[in-house]
Amino acid sequence: MTLTASQLASLVLLWLTYAALHSLFASLWLKRHVAARWPRLAPGYRLGFNLLALLLLLPPLWLTFAWHGPLLWSWQGGWAWLANGLALAAAAGFVGSTRGYDMGVFTGRTQWTTRNGAAEDPGAFTLSPLHRHVRHPWYSLGLVILWTRDMDEARLVSALCITLYLWLGSLLEEQKLLAFHGEPYARYRARVPGLIPWPGRSLSADEARALCTPPRR
Repeated sequence: MTLTASQLASLVLLWLTYAALHSLFASLWLKRHVAARWPRLAPGYRLGFNLLALLLLLPPLWLTFAWHGPLLWSWQGGWAWLANGLALAAAAGFVGSTRGYDMGVFTGRTQWTTRNGAAEDPGAFTLSPLHRHVRHPWYSLGLVILWTRDMDEARLVSALCITLYLWLGSLLEEQKLLAFHGEPYARYRARVPGLIPWPGRSLSADEARALCTPPRR
């Protein structure tokens, strides 16, 4: 099917709604407001945020695949092998890179079990091997998977919306990281590119270790 103007507007509106709500609930301002106003709820904030983020994704994703139509392009032959190989490598990168994250803090389990209601995440400033090359490796890997898929109109619209939000979201996230980690993150940001690796702008393992900080208490 070819998207009508109203369908296109509906899909874009859903992605805009997701982006606005996700950014609002991820904001340091709202976290601090909840921690001050409802301190008993604050330890569960990250858990609730992750659950809400998943639920908010369902409507735009459902429409993206419900409104499938003729392909605008598809990877064929050797290009299909390359596209799928890149997507598999990116998926493997996701799994492998979890060892470089404090997944307890990321999911919110640590905050809940320790009853830590602080707005700032309690994790240390750490750098996984992928972080030595890009500041937002999960976003970069997600973009690889996103753009190595076949595209129809709905998927293309969603891919463009997601790409734009990942870029804007990375800028918003960095404001929080600067607030959490200060000078170490500022020096890291000045050296390493955001989403696309660039020759000469990677950190050595020793340089990465020198920037890391101990966990917050």
